[in-house]
Amino acid sequence: MDETKLRLRRDAELTEADGEVRISAPAGSLGLRGLDAGTAAALRILAGGDAGETALAATVGEAGLLRWNLLVRRLSRAGLLEYAAAGARLRPVGAGAVEPAPAPAADTPIRLSRFAVVTAGDGVLTVRSPRSPAVVELSPAACGLLGALASWTTPAQAPGQGQALRFLAAAGVLATGPEDDDLSQAQWHPRDLWLHAHSRGPRYTGRYGGTYAFTSRFDPVPAAPPPFTGERIELPRPDLELLAKTDPSLTDTLERRRSLREHDPDAPITLAQLGELLYRTMRRRGVFTSPDGQELADRPYPSGGSVHELEVYPLIVSCQGAEPGLWHYDTAGHALELVSPPTPAVRALVERARSAAQLTGDPQVVLTVTARFGRVMWKYETIGYSLVLKHVGVLYQTLYLAGTAMDLAVCALGGGDAADFALASGLDYLTEGSVGELIVGSRR
Repeated sequence: MDETKLRLRRDAELTEADGEVRISAPAGSLGLRGLDAGTAAALRILAGGDAGETALAATVGEAGLLRWNLLVRRLSRAGLLEYAAAGARLRPVGAGAVEPAPAPAADTPIRLSRFAVVTAGDGVLTVRSPRSPAVVELSPAACGLLGALASWTTPAQAPGQGQALRFLAAAGVLATGPEDDDLSQAQWHPRDLWLHAHSRGPRYTGRYGGTYAFTSRFDPVPAAPPPFTGERIELPRPDLELLAKTDPSLTDTLERRRSLREHDPDAPITLAQLGELLYRTMRRRGVFTSPDGQELADRPYPSGGSVHELEVYPLIVSCQGAEPGLWHYDTAGHALELVSPPTPAVRALVERARSAAQLTGDPQVVLTVTARFGRVMWKYETIGYSLVLKHVGVLYQTLYLAGTAMDLAVCALGGGDAADFALASGLDYLTEGSVGELIVGSRR
């Protein structure tokens, strides 16, 4: 079996000052004092790249070997070491202990976990699990092991792969039995578990939260999107002081709030009502610039970091005062901008909303909520998409409460098709995509 090589994790930094050797990484830091010359020299070797255990032992010297082995164990428990052998590398990316696992017995049934995700980059395949702070990198020569693990096999049927199997087991991507024989595991789709694990803390990912990962490469996305060049309808502005006196109480509105699917076919929603609903929920009340240069906004509902990445596209089928078609709400100017007339692609969005709401007729207005993803992801790393979904929920409730106070019928839909919206709107799927839908109309 090849000798295992070690190094400090690649995102760690070793510094020496005032008699202390400090190892710092995104997952935490470790300060060491009173080190002998051999141990300090071995740590410098680990900071420079891969080193074999034999060479490290020679650097430390026989007298310091026991202390060195204890220090290596301490570093591994702190998730500060990488291990490499036979074309495979065990690498920590989050916080927590990372060290090779015991080798599975020769006759143990094994296969790749159903939660494992494999990505390519930098000449290696990276295998990871949402339940581990470590990943395994496989060189081209070692990648054939993944094919063997696509179905049940045993270590005996994968000769020469003992070290790679130890690494895979340590990274939580090696299954030794059923992974869906109880509800706690069977209920999770791999994609859902990935989103949950990676957006709920830095344990399984090295970078988390407001890291501003793209500041050196891209300018921040402005608060307002480019205007559409189609027809523009200026919307009337409601009198908020009057509404504050005449609106039902918050308690009454919360208690009366219902998902109402059916609309009054004889008296469709008016343009003034639609404008009031959008004004009370989505309008941009102000704009300001953060110290990092990002243009931020203020709206009636909260948004993480005030990024306000959400836009609303009213898809009008029947509205007194506005022609059918796909429109965009200009949050700064309080106006509707025509995106597309009722083309077959726009009609497909109506049909999908009608089906999702289980309606016998067309909804009067479909409010498609989109996210300009760069507004969030320029600042927030790992949690960006989960923040978008949180913001959609906040906007849903805001629309529900305002619509209920206005005696409108509002119903949020459970799903939509972002590809259909991209086709109907002409917007790039990855730049701005649909993330929610509601139907709105006059109440029966």
